Amino acid sequence: MTDSTGVELNMPLTEIHQWSKSRIRKNEITKYLNGERDFVDECAIEQILERNRNPDICHVRDILEKSLTIERLTPEETAVLANVTDPDLLNEMADTGLKVKRKVYDQRIVFFAPLYCSNRCVNGCAYYGFRSDNAAEKRRTLEMMEICEETRKVLSEGHKRMIMVFGEHPVSDVDYICSSLKTIYSVKEKTPRGNSTSIRRININAAPITVDALRQLHSEGIGTFQVFQETYHKETYRQMHPFGPKANYRWRLYALHHAMEAGVDDMGAGALLGLNDWKYEVLGLVAHAMDLEKKFNIGPHTVSVPRLTSASGSSIHVNSRYLVNDELFKRMITVIRLAIPYTGLIVTAREMPQIRMQSITSGCTQTDASSKIGVGAYAQQSEQRIDHQQFMLGDTRSLDEVVRELAEMGMITSFCAAGYRCGRTGDKIMRLLHSGTEGKFCKLNAVLTFREYLDDYASAQTKSVGEKVIEKELA
Repeated sequence: MTDSTGVELNMPLTEIHQWSKSRIRKNEITKYLNGERDFVDECAIEQILERNRNPDICHVRDILEKSLTIERLTPEETAVLANVTDPDLLNEMADTGLKVKRKVYDQRIVFFAPLYCSNRCVNGCAYYGFRSDNAAEKRRTLEMMEICEETRKVLSEGHKRMIMVFGEHPVSDVDYICSSLKTIYSVKEKTPRGNSTSIRRININAAPITVDALRQLHSEGIGTFQVFQETYHKETYRQMHPFGPKANYRWRLYALHHAMEAGVDDMGAGALLGLNDWKYEVLGLVAHAMDLEKKFNIGPHTVSVPRLTSASGSSIHVNSRYLVNDELFKRMITVIRLAIPYTGLIVTAREMPQIRMQSITSGCTQTDASSKIGVGAYAQQSEQRIDHQQFMLGDTRSLDEVVRELAEMGMITSFCAAGYRCGRTGDKIMRLLHSGTEGKFCKLNAVLTFREYLDDYASAQTKSVGEKVIEKELA
C-alpha cells in the first residue's frame, strides 16, 4: 500500500533499519566540533552551577541590568540567576523579565496551530507515545487530501500560522514534508464575512535531516525549523533514546547548525523538562545559543519549554525525579527570558490554562489554541485519546476563549507573518530584536491581524473585549 506521495507504507523492517542508518552524516557533524569537543561541556556546566550556588544580591542586580540591554547572558551569569531562592529577589527577576519581554515584544502574543501529519516513527524515545516499540499507538500518516481538510478546519478557527509535526520514518521523509508544505499553502478558504484566508507561515518540528534536505524545505517556504535536543545531558540522553537515529546525540545537537548552513535562518531550540535537572538544561540552551551566535551570528529565533506529560505506554512523567513543578516552571521561564532576552519563548497547550497564562505574563511570547495533536484529529473533531497522540494536552480551550482571556489581561493577539514575507528573518530580525526595534514593526501588524480576527471569527464577547485592546493600542 502506498500513500498519495507514492511512499510505501508497509515497508520491510530491514529496509526501515537501512534507511535509519543512512540518516546520519558524520561529515556534517565534525565540521562544527570545537576540536573533538561539543559546545556542551558537562563538567563545566556542573562546576558553574556549583560555584554560583549562593549568589550575591548586588551581583544578581548587575546581571538584571545587563538583561535590560537585551544582551545574552553568559553561562556563569545564567547560573547565578538559576540559583536565586530569595523570594524578594525572585520577584525582582520576574519584574525585570517582564520588562525585557515588553521591550522586545511589547504586549503581543503570537498564535499558531499544531498539525500532526504522521505518528510513524523509527525511534525509541522512552517518554513519547510515537516510539516504534509502542504497540498501543494507533499509526497513521495523512494523505494530501486529508492535510487539505485538516488545514480547512484550522483556518475555520481563525489561525494563520501552523507548525507541522512528523515522526521520523521513511513515509514522512523530506519529500513528504515538502508535499505537505505545498498542500497547506495551496489551501484558500473564505472567512464568515467572505474574505480570503490561508495559512501564511508554516513552521516545521521534525527530526534532524541533511543540509541538502533542508535546502529543499527552504525552497518550499519553510518558516522556523524546530529541533528540540530534549536533554543536553549525554548520559540521560542515551538512556531516554535507546535506538533509532535519534539515539545519536551529536546528530541532533547540530541540527540547527545544519539549518543555518542550508539557509533556513529561523531556528527553534528546546528542552523537554523533567528528564534532567532544569538548571542544567537552561545552561545547555544558553550554550546552544552561544555556539549558534559564534558560528553564524544568529541565535535561536524561539526557545520552547515543554514539560513531561502523560504518554501512551510510558511512566516517566510520574517516576522521574527531575519533574518541574509549577513554581519552578515559572521561575525557569524568567531565567530563560533574562538569559536569552531576544528569543521568542513558546509555551503550549501541554500546560493547564492557569499555568499557561502565568507563563505568558512571566515571559512567553508564543502559544497555541484549539489544538488537536492526534493525526487527523481536526477533521474528525475527536476527543483526546492517549493511544492516538504523542502526549496529552492540559488546555483544550478554543482559540476564541484564549484570545478573550488574553484581551482581558490587556494583551493583543497577533496572527502576523508579514516580517517573513518582508525578509525580516535571521540576522536582520536579530538586529531589530536586540535593539528593541522589531516591536515597532510588529505592533502595527499585530493590530491589523487582531482586527481581522475580531471581524471574521470572534464571538460577540471576545470582540467586545478585543475592541478595547485595539483602542488602547491605537492611542
